Amino acid sequence: ALTLPDFHAVNDTKFNSAVFLLTGLPGQEDVHLWISLPFCLMYVISIVGNSVILFIIKTDPSLHEPMYIFLSMLAITDLALSISTMPTTLGIFLFNAREISLNACFAQVFFIHLLECIESSVLLLMAFDRFIAIRDPLRYASFLTLPRIAKMGLVCVLRGVAVILPLPFLLQRFRYCPNVLSHSYCLHNEVMKMACSDITVNNIYGLFTKLLTMGLDSLLIFLSYLMILKTVLRIASHVECLRALNTCVSHLCAVLLFYTPAIRLSVIHRFRKGSSPMLEIILGYISMLVPPLMNPIVVSSSLVTQEMKNTVLQFHPGPLHPR
Repeated sequence: ALTLPDFHAVNDTKFNSAVFLLTGLPGQEDVHLWISLPFCLMYVISIVGNSVILFIIKTDPSLHEPMYIFLSMLAITDLALSISTMPTTLGIFLFNAREISLNACFAQVFFIHLLECIESSVLLLMAFDRFIAIRDPLRYASFLTLPRIAKMGLVCVLRGVAVILPLPFLLQRFRYCPNVLSHSYCLHNEVMKMACSDITVNNIYGLFTKLLTMGLDSLLIFLSYLMILKTVLRIASHVECLRALNTCVSHLCAVLLFYTPAIRLSVIHRFRKGSSPMLEIILGYISMLVPPLMNPIVVSSSLVTQEMKNTVLQFHPGPLHPR
């Protein structure tokens, strides 16, 4: 006869899954190879685009200014976010490699949510940068010095690590009965719903992390733009007013690209009753792929000035004649 400890060991072996199964696009398995082509293209564009921005900013000393340093922070975060989701996503579509070990899944949970938290912080710093540049341009350079910017970046990273680090440890406590995830990468809200135990603590802490990071940051960004708008409306010159607002357009686009799908996906994960599973999957891909893909285009179009354009033209000497 089995003793009580042996009985629990058998039950743990039976119900505690050793792997999770990731999901690509349900019902489209036959064309996953073709679907992989646009995914590969998006990853290549995002990695090359962000790398080019980092290279240009690093090689041109005239671009070692607060605005461009914040832009490089955003590019580094987007680059890391693309790399953190690329192996499992392309593994599914190219090789039908759906299995991921628990520890690898928990590690991916940590890095994805950490990078999301850091990106949210960087967008807040960029909003603060625009506020200082418009509100008090004479003190802009003296206030946002390189050592102070480095400290701001360090605080963003440390805040993310402190808030996100408990997530994988909270997930390790559980036994997992179902093991099929809805995405091609691991997210905390998705993984914790696979647990056979009470997930109240994880649910509360997950909500706490969202409110403390994206919720707080988005609120502060909104307040900063209210103050920016108040300052701009006091400018007598219509041309100067439009010029000041134009410096904020690309940042606002980056904010919308990041927060809109991320917040909606978080809401669907918590209140998914009646929601379409395919909508959840598509929003998941948008929130992970679109910001790193579009930020180099959207942000650079406005924030990168003629100085950066001149740096690019150094690699193409001579006048450019239209055909």
